[in-house]
Amino acid sequence: MPLILFNKPFQVMCQFSAHPSRPTLADYITIPDIYPAGRLDADSEGLLLLTDDGQLQHNISHPALKQPKTYMAQVEGTPTQALLARLRNGVDLGDFRSQPCQAREIEAPDWLWPRDPPIRQRQDKPTSWLALTLTEGKNRQVRRMTAAVGLPTLRLVRVAIGQVSLQSHPLWPGESMEINPADLTDLKK
Repeated sequence: MPLILFNKPFQVMCQFSAHPSRPTLADYITIPDIYPAGRLDADSEGLLLLTDDGQLQHNISHPALKQPKTYMAQVEGTPTQALLARLRNGVDLGDFRSQPCQAREIEAPDWLWPRDPPIRQRQDKPTSWLALTLTEGKNRQVRRMTAAVGLPTLRLVRVAIGQVSLQSHPLWPGESMEINPADLTDLKK
């Protein structure tokens, strides 16, 4: 049962079937019969786990199992303690309220690869970096949360799922490696 760690590049679709205008996982991964455990939008980058084990895929991606996922978000604006508290306490997004999460401002990561194409820059708008750890993952949730508190996301990189991270397993965009499922030590069986 392979467990593949993949650093998904910007604009790559989280699917193996062909897409009319964008690259897909099939352009990077040739192992047969594996599937992503969770998804990342095309405009999000970073850590993705893939496996052929349906139970493991469920354990990684199902929100009831509380597998924490950590994201670094480059946002437009400067976060205040009040805005960070709103993110931590959960944000009303109209169709649901996000669960409490960890949210803090961080320094711009000096190890992060440049995005191609680069994010838009505005002379009159500063940008900041946030680290957010969630145990749920609804469609475009981090982007919706930061926008709801007035800090629109410009770049979003998932850097960790459970104990596995791009820090513990460094990969450049488009690179992958096989890891031992036991590396996900906090998975509930």
